[in-house]
Amino acid sequence: MTYNTDFLLERRTIRKYTQDAVGDDLLNNLIKEGCQSSTTGNMQVYSIIVTRDEDKKRELSPLHFNQKMVTGAPVVLTFCADFNRFSKWCLLNNAIPGYDNILSFMTAAIDALLVAQTICIAAEARGLGICYLGTTTYMGHKIIEVLKLPKGVVPVTTVTLGWPAEHPDQPDRLPPGAVIHKEVYSDYSDEDIERFYSGKERRQDSLQFIRENNKSTLAQVFTDVRYKKEDNVYFSKILLQVLKDQGFMNNEL
Repeated sequence: MTYNTDFLLERRTIRKYTQDAVGDDLLNNLIKEGCQSSTTGNMQVYSIIVTRDEDKKRELSPLHFNQKMVTGAPVVLTFCADFNRFSKWCLLNNAIPGYDNILSFMTAAIDALLVAQTICIAAEARGLGICYLGTTTYMGHKIIEVLKLPKGVVPVTTVTLGWPAEHPDQPDRLPPGAVIHKEVYSDYSDEDIERFYSGKERRQDSLQFIRENNKSTLAQVFTDVRYKKEDNVYFSKILLQVLKDQGFMNNEL
């Protein structure tokens, strides 16, 4: 048996979509395949919110910093860590759930991310385009309101999905050697760091980022502009409050 996985090496992030529909049968098949993903203890502690309604997408858009993919894609999928359903099942069956803690949130978040990635791969294998939105945890408290998520449910990632209307350049990636450690973690020397990041730093789009942001290095674009410490701290506080409000911060025995 032969396998063709070339599409994985050729994948691109798609931010512009045609208005061709993603049919219900196709979407249901993608989700069915995603639900075969690995899951902790076979609990499947995740939920997927499917958004097709244009008004609802417009509600979500500012919560993703008005990235055009949210309103431009035929389908928006919000993947949630969800212990609400499993805990209700426990209570209906004379079992006391103990999932109101950080470990349980991490368990459910990992489950949600695994199914999200499987759906993305299944979609791209069919020629669909996807864009992963890293903004979901920044504005989780507002997304909870828009999607009416109950306690025990926290949004962890969002994916836009549709037929590509563009063929952009591939995003740059570190070479495999930068992320592989054999048997134990091998820390990086200064020479290793320079070698692994040199390709990224020499790219024309990277040099353009440096010029546009009036910086002297690409690293400064990340630390001073794109992912600033003050922003990280601010959104961390929001996330911690979301976890508390949604019932995942009980650390008492």
